[in-house]
Amino acid sequence: MTSLPLDWVDAFTDRPFGGNGCAVLHGGAALDDQTCLRVVRETSLVECTFTGPSEVADLRVRYFLASREIPFAGHPTVATVAALLHRGLVSGDHLTLETLAGIVPIEIDRSVSPPRIVMTQKAPEFGTCPDKALVADAVSLAPSDILGQPQLVSTGLPCCVTVLKDRAALERAQLDPEALSRLHAALGKGDAMLAEPFLVTLEGATAAGDTFARLLLPPPNPPEDPFTGSATGAMAAYLWSKGLIDRPAFTAEQGHGMGRPGQAQVEVLGPPEAITGVRVAGQAHVLISGDILL
Repeated sequence: MTSLPLDWVDAFTDRPFGGNGCAVLHGGAALDDQTCLRVVRETSLVECTFTGPSEVADLRVRYFLASREIPFAGHPTVATVAALLHRGLVSGDHLTLETLAGIVPIEIDRSVSPPRIVMTQKAPEFGTCPDKALVADAVSLAPSDILGQPQLVSTGLPCCVTVLKDRAALERAQLDPEALSRLHAALGKGDAMLAEPFLVTLEGATAAGDTFARLLLPPPNPPEDPFTGSATGAMAAYLWSKGLIDRPAFTAEQGHGMGRPGQAQVEVLGPPEAITGVRVAGQAHVLISGDILL
């Protein structure tokens, strides 16, 4: 029997049952892949993290979906740091995390309660621009609902950033798994297989927001992600590089249609033609603490 400390954390929110949940298994990085996958499926969450010692950073973090390990994820990063703070495992205001996507610098703003956790995602990689009709079909929309050209963008994990013309189109979107498979085939193999359309409108869900987004997911994941921190970073880089926002710092919102409102403070670093990184910040609420017995 293996017993590990576990914290269940709602990220990108300052209260219970908002934002996006993530289970953090302290010391779980040494577990085998199949056990990690089964933990995620047991929780019915989109992602869980598994931490361990690192020789190159303050902590190693592994990220798992229900289907596979991924290099990096945003809301689980915020959740992991919140869990460390909850257990008194972070004394300063800075730390670094070793991920498969590289070293992620973290800053902790203790001027608010709960503390605001700021991650700096790496410089964006701008990839393939898939056919707009393929993207529209994947989310049961018309090509005319999409503004500009969708593009594969990664600040640690690829997503297909897709700007929609209005909130009505955003709310109307529904995932078509067969059409999504055709989009994945067009994007190619490897990490592109994770590149679901990240749908965003240039208006907030509330008066406090500047953007409002959704991410629809195929099985065995839950059908929708309440808040997607990695895609928010990629989306911010896309909007800034295309001139679709007039300032590099803004407030991103997601999850409101699911009854799990989430919010992040976002800042793109560098000019539109030479972005060096993206800061994505959010609070988190530790909902459950205990031990997992494996």
